[in-house]
Amino acid sequence: MPDRLRPAPYPISPGGHFRGMLEVDLNTVLTDPALNSCYPCRYLPGIDSSPFTYRQTFFSFRMTDRHFNLRLLLAALLWCALVGLSFAWNLYQAHVQRQTLAIETARSFFEQILITRSWNARHEGVYARVTPDTQPNPYLKVPNRDLRCSEDLCLTLINPAFMTRQIAGIAQHRNGVQFHITSLKPIRPENEPTPWEAEALRQFEQGLAEKGEIFGERYRYMAPLYTENACLKCHKEQGYEKGDVRGGISVTLPHIARIPFVELTVSHLAIGLGGLLILLVMGHLLEVYHRQLREQANIDALTGVSNRRYFTGHLEQEWRRGRRGQQPLTLILCDIDHFKAYNDTFGHPAGDQCLRQVAQALQGKLGRGGDFCARYGGEEFALVLPNTSGSELQTFAEELRQIVISLNIPHPSNAGGVVTISLGVATDEGSCPGAETLIQHADRALYLAKQKGRNRVEIHPA
Repeated sequence: MPDRLRPAPYPISPGGHFRGMLEVDLNTVLTDPALNSCYPCRYLPGIDSSPFTYRQTFFSFRMTDRHFNLRLLLAALLWCALVGLSFAWNLYQAHVQRQTLAIETARSFFEQILITRSWNARHEGVYARVTPDTQPNPYLKVPNRDLRCSEDLCLTLINPAFMTRQIAGIAQHRNGVQFHITSLKPIRPENEPTPWEAEALRQFEQGLAEKGEIFGERYRYMAPLYTENACLKCHKEQGYEKGDVRGGISVTLPHIARIPFVELTVSHLAIGLGGLLILLVMGHLLEVYHRQLREQANIDALTGVSNRRYFTGHLEQEWRRGRRGQQPLTLILCDIDHFKAYNDTFGHPAGDQCLRQVAQALQGKLGRGGDFCARYGGEEFALVLPNTSGSELQTFAEELRQIVISLNIPHPSNAGGVVTISLGVATDEGSCPGAETLIQHADRALYLAKQKGRNRVEIHPA
């Protein structure tokens, strides 16, 4: 066998050499000026013959793979972005809920203190027994502050401020919550405000209703105390009038709800990885289905070789390639002799089986990635052989004819009693103005082979 036609060390298929050709041309097809003046393919009725249509149709499959992978990557990135946004939003909401819960809890404590103070003030103070823990208030300047009822019983007046301090001590002992009654003009030195409390008090005088913040694992809250009539007994001499901000009470919570950072991270990682896994699985299935559809679009369903659509686009492509590289291109058209009679004798199922056997036999003779066989019409097949010319064509075409005879498919209407084929061969070495002309030359050679009795090879003169 001539070197030109020696089988390659790798199997071929329509999909295989199709991808191989695209890998060569994709780098040049869009930049080669010659492609901007490509010839319209007028030999296939009903098909748009614009140059762009052919480039778009027959180069889009490789590009579609890349676009599909790009879309899958973009979908994965979008999913990751959505999961990331969900994580950030839930984390933000956790911060907001933590802040809201803390301020509501502190505000509740403050309101309870106000209710207690209001009850005390309504009764103008209450008397309690003097004990080691409850000593007379030295800062309370009122008559009858202390009452001795007997030698064993002495009572002292508990005003709202004194009651607040005692409740604060009990609360801190039981659950760690701290209350601090304070003022910018404190009567009792222990009521001196901290820097944060002093800043809050000045803001209260400017109209702020309340103030709270998280520091560390604790939360501190403060709201103002307004001067009422009952307060003026002790604080009028300090210049306060009814309605003035006389001070405030700060509430410090020892613990606040923690942010579920670990739980949010784990759950969103699980959601993100699960979504990515689903995307990968669905993407793989879609890619498989896409490849199947692509193959169905380019493969003849009956014979398993390339179809007319594939042939049309890739013959034009190979012709352009040969023209750019100044290489010959050969086209062989094959027609099964008296195939209508075969169908009439054996029926269409047998005719379909005959077409499959002939197609696979012709396909099996091709040994290079650039060669391909396609079903051109009902019982016609086309073989495209890039970079092929010369005397070796006659030998190769005869081998094709003989391999069909060797199938020994019975055909009583043929002289030899078996299925045979007629072949028309045409080669373009730069003289054809377009791929359609090459088809016309091969078709004329095929017509001549039929005229001369069929089961023979005819070569169109170059």
